[in-house]
Amino acid sequence: MSIVTFPLLALIRHRMETDGEGVTTLAVGAGCPLHCKWCINKKLLQEGNPQNATAEELIERVKVDNLYFLASGGGITFGGGEPLLYADFISEFRKLCPPQWKITLETSLFIPRNYLAAVTDAVDLFIVDCKDMNEDTYRSYTGEDVSVMKENLEFLLQRIGPDRIIVRVPLIPEYNSAQAQESSAGELRDMGVKRLNLFEYVIRS
Repeated sequence: MSIVTFPLLALIRHRMETDGEGVTTLAVGAGCPLHCKWCINKKLLQEGNPQNATAEELIERVKVDNLYFLASGGGITFGGGEPLLYADFISEFRKLCPPQWKITLETSLFIPRNYLAAVTDAVDLFIVDCKDMNEDTYRSYTGEDVSVMKENLEFLLQRIGPDRIIVRVPLIPEYNSAQAQESSAGELRDMGVKRLNLFEYVIRS
């Protein structure tokens, strides 16, 4: 059997209520099917190459914060990039890590459905970055079709319900407006999303 790994770009410790509930460690992975204009992942790739970590290796690196996780109800957040590209790794990590650790995924949901279905039982919280619900805006910003994200979000809502899903709706300079942001939020509410996070991208030159 082949060993599954995660292309780790960075580990960011002691995040508080930023990437999930409680104190979390953010594991930033490489690789994404989208081509977003403002992309943190591209910058991290320029600064250094990823290290392919096994589940056992990653647990060994983050267990130093076990007491923080247990005391706060926190754990590990997988971000990127698109962590659902590594669904097999996330499932393996869930099997091996302490059961009290919460696993959060920051995802665009722009992935094949089977990747998502494989981890719904392993993940405690999904944070979905929807970019924008408008087809033209989404394609302009990401280069891809918004319908994939929408259909996967509908599947996720049906599969696990709204309580384990937070959807982030950004105001993106040069691409959408506050009115467009609220329109996206309204469409998401109509789909059954209960937990929304509206914010603005801060672009630094």
